[in-house]
Amino acid sequence: MPFSDNNVIKELNAEAQEKWGTTDAYKEYTEKTKGYSAETWDSLADGMDEIMGEFVLSMKNGTNPDSEEAQILVKKLQNHISANYYTCTPEILSYLGMMYVSDERFRNNIDKHGSGTAEFISQAIDFYCKKV
Repeated sequence: MPFSDNNVIKELNAEAQEKWGTTDAYKEYTEKTKGYSAETWDSLADGMDEIMGEFVLSMKNGTNPDSEEAQILVKKLQNHISANYYTCTPEILSYLGMMYVSDERFRNNIDKHGSGTAEFISQAIDFYCKKV
């Protein structure tokens, strides 16, 4: 199951361009992803799904957002974003964590993996960013 459907991706990309189109991170994203094929995009979505699944498993096993396990997953998420889209600084990661719960589209896409996942990830990111 893809992390997001194509319509949501297009909508989010248009918003991102409007909000952050002049930033270095957005320019890096544009440059890094301009040659991605549909298969690459699908593979990256699968990678995000795998990470989300790991968060769900961690959460279901009773792990706290500030646990070492959850913090390793946050770093894995940050590395995935940095390797494939743009340099995901702690500041950017922090904003993503907030967006995961404040933007219903993000929350719904993440929570389809398991109810409460967006909140768990957001809390884990918040803890991670406060200590780096």
